[in-house]
Amino acid sequence: MERGRREEEEEEGEGGGGGDVGGGSKYSMFTWIVVLALLGVWSSVAVVYFDIVDYDSVIGKLTAYDTDGDGDFDVEDAKVLLGLKERPDVRISPDQKTVVQTKETSKALFEPANQQAAEPQGAGPTEARSPETPTEEAASVSDSGPSPVQEDEAAVPLPPVVEVDFVPDDPRDSMHPYEDQADTIDTTGALVEERPPEESVEESRQHLTSSKFTQEAENLSEPPAEPEPQSETPIETERSPEETTGKQAEEKPKEKAKKKKPKLLNKFDKTIKAEIDAAEKLRKKGKFEEALRAFETLVQQHPQSPRARYGKAQTEDDLAEKLRSNDMLQRAINTYREAAELPDVTSDLVRATLKRRAERQQFLGRVRGSLATLEKLTQIFPEDISLKNELGVAHLLLGDNKGAKKVYEEVLAVAPGDGFAKVHYGFILKSENKIAESIPYLREGLESGEPGTDDGRFYFHLGDALQRVGDKSAYHWYELGHKRGHFASVWQRSLYNVDGLKAQPWWTAKETGYTDLVKTLERNWKTIRDEALAVMDQNTGSFIPEEENLREKGEWGQYTLWQQGKKVGNACQGIPKTCSLLERYPEATGCKRGQIKFSVMQPGTHVWPHTGPTNCRLRMHLGLVIPKQGCRIRCTDQTREWEEGKVLIFDDSFEHEVWQDADSYRLIFIVDVWHPELTAYQRQTLSPI
Repeated sequence: MERGRREEEEEEGEGGGGGDVGGGSKYSMFTWIVVLALLGVWSSVAVVYFDIVDYDSVIGKLTAYDTDGDGDFDVEDAKVLLGLKERPDVRISPDQKTVVQTKETSKALFEPANQQAAEPQGAGPTEARSPETPTEEAASVSDSGPSPVQEDEAAVPLPPVVEVDFVPDDPRDSMHPYEDQADTIDTTGALVEERPPEESVEESRQHLTSSKFTQEAENLSEPPAEPEPQSETPIETERSPEETTGKQAEEKPKEKAKKKKPKLLNKFDKTIKAEIDAAEKLRKKGKFEEALRAFETLVQQHPQSPRARYGKAQTEDDLAEKLRSNDMLQRAINTYREAAELPDVTSDLVRATLKRRAERQQFLGRVRGSLATLEKLTQIFPEDISLKNELGVAHLLLGDNKGAKKVYEEVLAVAPGDGFAKVHYGFILKSENKIAESIPYLREGLESGEPGTDDGRFYFHLGDALQRVGDKSAYHWYELGHKRGHFASVWQRSLYNVDGLKAQPWWTAKETGYTDLVKTLERNWKTIRDEALAVMDQNTGSFIPEEENLREKGEWGQYTLWQQGKKVGNACQGIPKTCSLLERYPEATGCKRGQIKFSVMQPGTHVWPHTGPTNCRLRMHLGLVIPKQGCRIRCTDQTREWEEGKVLIFDDSFEHEVWQDADSYRLIFIVDVWHPELTAYQRQTLSPI
């Protein structure tokens, strides 16, 4: 009883304490302190976490994925991106500028990238799409757009992959001027777009110093890298490294102020930017097949989107390189045209699209189509000098020097200091044999250092022009061209080269390895001479004047049997024995970079110092009718004379010069042979010159 009473009293005491004002206050404050302490801990954790994750920047990026058009990124938007909810189609209403939601979904835009990636390529039948006609490609860009495609139409499947080698079509189909037309340019220095020279260091003999020089491309030229969509700069030729280094410090702030990000998205494209970015991401990762399916889906659902069609063209361009397919490249060229023809295309996208189209047409050998595209560009952007300059180059590639000259005269009329126009205009003047007039344009153009002027061809032609007017500063420009990597040496200035070949001006038969051919020529020299004299004495015009503009004065005729590894017409009918002898030597008859011909030179003839176009051949001279005195040939700093019945061998990629000061004509037989160090594969695959 007492124990129970004590427990009750203790309980009452505790209860009474609970009723005491002072005790209650202490307990309440303690509770709040604990609560606040806990809140402080969690607040600290939250602060640390918030500092780690910059939500302002994240939310700013996520607003681009605002799928319901309410102006922010919320739970509903997240569900769409996570695939938990269908994405509504957001469009700009044609009648108002506000965003309107529809019940249609564009979930398919993201599905091909994920689902089809897991499917084996070629699984299931594909429907072939009829290719566009070649005439459509060559035509200039029209003002009408492609036929509209319904939005609910299924994506057109890709046609079967065409297993063809990706090689440019024969440029001669477009009248390539620099290797085929002697009346537009001499073959000693052709103006043609080639791969940039690769660096090499070669052990030198007496006349060759180590340098980098133009290397013959055995593999296909790679198309230029695609510009980044939304970060690409306006398509212009980059500055040379020397120019950039010298002005880098002072130009950086100006470039930041002047550089404008090109606008490739019109108002509608901005509403599907997320879908475009998703497809573009696949393309940049090299998943070209998936990217093409994604872009084709976009084009089907949004045929009015220029950016989607441009992305499709870029992906086809990438696939063409990957598959090495001319057919795929032609598809890309056509799609570039379609993109440029759509309504509401931004000017930056038109420029980028048509410039790339012109480049790819040129690469494929469609030079006339490229010219038409560039003409359209210059009509759209008449103030853009760079486009005019490129149009001039297109005319040159077609052998239309007159058209190119007119273009560059127009450029120089409004921009008299334009270095690119100057070097090309100077080159044209020189091809017209206006030697003295060409020099200031070539010199000032090179001195400008502008993009596109630091080219071996211009150093070559400036030096050659200076030599012809007796100006010794020619070798200053040859030396500069050598230092810039355009020439193997001051003496060896050929422009179509294979790296690593032995380089020396004069050769012996033993050094060439072609001793059997040399012996055959020397043993049969009288037979060869008699057939040549018989043809020459007919006086039927069989010997035609030299057409490479190499003579200062005099008369120089040639009778050609083989050219670029092929017999010339019926030339062998008049000299059957000579041709029969040569047909046993494929190193000569199969030399696609050489000739086999008779050469007759009359007294009083002087041939300017010049170099041949390539280091891939050696040249044999068999003396047939040689006057006792007055005929000589110089190669580098060594001068020699011909002998009847004897073969001289030299590398005509080195500078050489000829004098005929005798009292009668000089007749020799010229036989070009492959450089002995070229492999069988190289001999088979090198392009003709």
